[in-house]
Amino acid sequence: MQPESTLSTPEARAPRLPYAPPAGHTRCRLEVQWDGAGFVGWQSQPGQRSVQDTLQAALEGLAPNVFDLALRPVAAGRTDTGVHAENMTLHWDVSDRLKLPPERLIRALNGKLPPDLSVLSLETAAPGFHARYSCTGRSYVYRVLNSPQRQALWQGRALHVARPLDTVTMQEAAQRLVGDHDFAAFATREERQTRRTLYRLDVRATGYLVELHLTGESFLRQMVRGLVGTLLQVGRGELTPEGVSAVLASRDRAQAGPNVSPQGLYFAGAHYVDIAGHPQGLLSRQA
Repeated sequence: MQPESTLSTPEARAPRLPYAPPAGHTRCRLEVQWDGAGFVGWQSQPGQRSVQDTLQAALEGLAPNVFDLALRPVAAGRTDTGVHAENMTLHWDVSDRLKLPPERLIRALNGKLPPDLSVLSLETAAPGFHARYSCTGRSYVYRVLNSPQRQALWQGRALHVARPLDTVTMQEAAQRLVGDHDFAAFATREERQTRRTLYRLDVRATGYLVELHLTGESFLRQMVRGLVGTLLQVGRGELTPEGVSAVLASRDRAQAGPNVSPQGLYFAGAHYVDIAGHPQGLLSRQA
């Protein structure tokens, strides 16, 4: 299983090459959404129901024996079991033998896909586009239902926390984590270098719903869930904002809060740079 954090990293990212599909194929760019409850995550796993395999099966079902099985969809990032995706960007090299224009292909795919997975948009990709290596940032949102009683309609969609949270103090602590830091204290089983840049970490409360919005170039293994677990400790009064700074400096996973459950976590979007070099949707580091 590959967690939400196994995204392209600064040290692992390939050079900016003119990525192109193989001969006889057209590269498509897709935006896809799924409910993570029924999937083991994005990446294919033998004998398991993954998003990648479910998409592949739907495409092959449109024209059996047309597609090279090696040409699998490529996502901007990978997600854990149970993690949802509001808007995941993919590229997919589709055989020209299918002879379906994008506006017909999206309808055909959605007709083959199960109810918990849908294609939001599909178009021919710009020259050189690669869903993973062209990506300049990823955004997540974690949702917490901060209400005295659980609510059935949020089951599997948000983490229920009955005790009132101090979201003002959580926001103060969150700002201490924004920027370029060594995030080893919040990563699980991480073997890569652990320095990352977090562009944004905001805590927003609306009624009973508390949302934590995060944007960074890349994330370590289960880093998002570790950050949220630590900020929840702040919200419950178990840790101060100054204590969060000390946890960050310690680089010790045992000092940070526990990983929260994946059911409240959503991949919210991938960010890219346009042909002129302008960010598309990525917030500035000062945002």
